[in-house]
Amino acid sequence: MLKGLSALSLASLATSWNFPFAADKKGQPNIIFILADDLGYGDLSVYGQTDFQTPQLDRLAQQGLRFTQAYSNSAVCSATRFGLITGRYQYRLRGGLEEPIAGASDTIGLPPEHPTLPSLLKKNGYTTALFGKWHLGSLPKFGPLKSGYDVFFGNYGGAIDYFTHKSGSGENAKDDLFEGEVPVHQVGYYTDLLADRAVDYIGKQQTGKPFFLSLHFTAPHWPWEGPQDEATSREIKSLFHYDGGNLATYAKMVTTLDAAIGRVLQNLEQRGLDQNTIVVFTSDNGGERFSKTWPFSGQKTELLDGGIRVPAIVRWPEKIKPAQVTEQVAISMDWLPTLVAAAGGTPDAAYRPDGDNLLPVILGSENPHPRTLFWRYKANKQRAVRLGNWKYLKIADNEFLFDVVTDQRERANLAEKNPEIFTQLKQQWEAWNASMLPITDDVRTHAVAGKVQADRYRALDED
Repeated sequence: MLKGLSALSLASLATSWNFPFAADKKGQPNIIFILADDLGYGDLSVYGQTDFQTPQLDRLAQQGLRFTQAYSNSAVCSATRFGLITGRYQYRLRGGLEEPIAGASDTIGLPPEHPTLPSLLKKNGYTTALFGKWHLGSLPKFGPLKSGYDVFFGNYGGAIDYFTHKSGSGENAKDDLFEGEVPVHQVGYYTDLLADRAVDYIGKQQTGKPFFLSLHFTAPHWPWEGPQDEATSREIKSLFHYDGGNLATYAKMVTTLDAAIGRVLQNLEQRGLDQNTIVVFTSDNGGERFSKTWPFSGQKTELLDGGIRVPAIVRWPEKIKPAQVTEQVAISMDWLPTLVAAAGGTPDAAYRPDGDNLLPVILGSENPHPRTLFWRYKANKQRAVRLGNWKYLKIADNEFLFDVVTDQRERANLAEKNPEIFTQLKQQWEAWNASMLPITDDVRTHAVAGKVQADRYRALDED
């Protein structure tokens, strides 16, 4: 049974992008893709947050479909963004090996010739815009306008100060706010500036031509600054801000994000565009130090589910019934084939997606289907496979087999009880890994943030 499931899942990876279902180009939907940065699985009240409320995103979930088993392509920012924009494992591209790409050579980034979600939609008649975080390579060689977007306003790097809009620290801090490829200065809290720009963009769209809007917030990524914390901004010496922040500040950052998204959605409704607009909301990876990842363990930079399980909501009133919940296993790279199909198009045959077209599942015409998903992360030599309910996980020299549906905390190591499954998933990971670009010594990664987890699991393994 397991071998049959494995074969089905692997075949799905190879062919599912070409599902026969695709929306008719007549009446193409507008698409708004909203991406939060470092938002944990449980950071929305609809996903279990109890310390504060997120009414706008809760309402979005009630109006559409909520995923309970959605994953990010990586445990960090830019690697996931490679997967999202290409629909493929990020490890197929040199830039996707960086974890994250910040600080890498200016010759490393998303190749402009590679098909992307915006470029494919553009071929199908869409106008395209990105407001917010790019993080896929720096100018002059790389950028949103070179990879399918008509309009860009935002930051090219990873994190920027919410008030000064600078990246880096101290004397090395540089302005990182751009209009297209031109640096600009603008006053305001960054989360609100991005929402304002999205509202303005929607208002300028011509009727009869669909638009694709990527709204990629930096919130609630550090530095830890709420909308009233401009004085804190002036005091911070490093954007990493390890000695700052708290749960109260984090709550202000998330609730401000929620309110900003609410303004965009309200504007969409006021203009009568909401019924035939697909709105997707998700996060680029699991939560950081102040986020809630319950019931999962781990956080950003770790392949425990807390580092890669993310909230995901999709609303399309014309097609999706309200108040739906799905257990379909999904991943960031699924959104390219799914949204291209919804627009009536197909991916580029020369760059076959690794992601699935989940549109039939989202619309209820097909039941959830099994998946085989793979991850790797250089720090602590982490690797993971998700097959059905099973998850193989390796951290440093410690290996585990979990049933992540019944054991969400990843505590009961079932490797000895299920040696065949354990061995099979290890072998599948090795075969998959051999088909990806190797992680060489020159590949950068975050500092080993997972050392505490590795030590804890080493002790658990010894027990």
